[in-house]
Amino acid sequence: MTGHGATGQRGAAAGQPAAGPGTAPAAGPGVAAATVLCVRLRRLDGEPLGAPLYTGLLELLGELTPLVQPAPPDTALLDVRGALRYFGRSAPELAALIRVRALARYGVDCAIGIAGNPMLARMAAAGAPCGRTVRVGPDPGAVREFLDRRPVAALHGVGPKAARTLCAYGLDSVGRVAAAPPAVLRRLLGARTGREVHERALGIDRTPVRPGAAARSLAAERPFARDELDPVRHRRALLSLTEELGALLRARGQVCRAVSLTVRCADRTGLTRTRTLAEPTAHSADLTAAAYALYAALGLQRARVRALSLRVEELAPAERAAHQLSFDPEDEKARRLEAVADRVRARFGPHAIARGTLAA
Repeated sequence: MTGHGATGQRGAAAGQPAAGPGTAPAAGPGVAAATVLCVRLRRLDGEPLGAPLYTGLLELLGELTPLVQPAPPDTALLDVRGALRYFGRSAPELAALIRVRALARYGVDCAIGIAGNPMLARMAAAGAPCGRTVRVGPDPGAVREFLDRRPVAALHGVGPKAARTLCAYGLDSVGRVAAAPPAVLRRLLGARTGREVHERALGIDRTPVRPGAAARSLAAERPFARDELDPVRHRRALLSLTEELGALLRARGQVCRAVSLTVRCADRTGLTRTRTLAEPTAHSADLTAAAYALYAALGLQRARVRALSLRVEELAPAERAAHQLSFDPEDEKARRLEAVADRVRARFGPHAIARGTLAA
């Protein structure tokens, strides 16, 4: 097991109660003892989890703490302050218990980040290889060591536009952003965003773990076994992504208003495009049309693509969404077939039925 901040691990290893946010003087404001776990889940065969398996894993995590925040399709946040006291175990010991149970029951391995707040836990989990745990200690020195050399784009809440602005002024690492005067960040990014980015560069995140909170977006990714040049394989991966995300939206009773496509290339660069849909939808055909349009708009010429990821955004309950009647019999037929396929998958598993293009 790897970790950061060994000085912050002694109390947790003894199973002592963890301090809440703001109560540990050594940790500074917004950085508590290691009480938040971010769990990234991966099937051993590399296949997507799918909604039924993900739901079962959330129930497994709920056996340790009721404070579980889903982050579909494969991640969850846990606040384990109460679990530390109840089970008499440290956060790393709870992480090991989660891994053993997930492997034994579902054949799923985990990458786990442990920290004092959700932002640091997410970043720790993002850098952890599957099967490992990364712990960020609660003392300011450990937090600085963990954050300082990371690119500013890795900071949660800093989007591509803000990252470009900061890098243009030489603030290309989290450490440089943390050292910058707050007034400079407010001028560059605006008052609210500048304040939030400065706090996060210091390791401060005031957002709590919200149990059962509905995600505002869902995402899925298709990596290629080798750098892929064939546009046909690219489109096939996009079709697979829209089928998965559409089925997940319908299972959750949600619709999306926007679709975002990210293409990761062999040179480690990433291209992202977003499109707002004409109306909220969970219809896979609509998502596929949007994804294909985004892909075509990129104008890739013999690009060596390493992975494609798709995100559906601005989620809302399906019952509140209006649907414009098309009076197109083909569209109505496609929706009826989609509903039948959803029922088959719910009964026999996510791979019970698939498009011929994907099954070939």
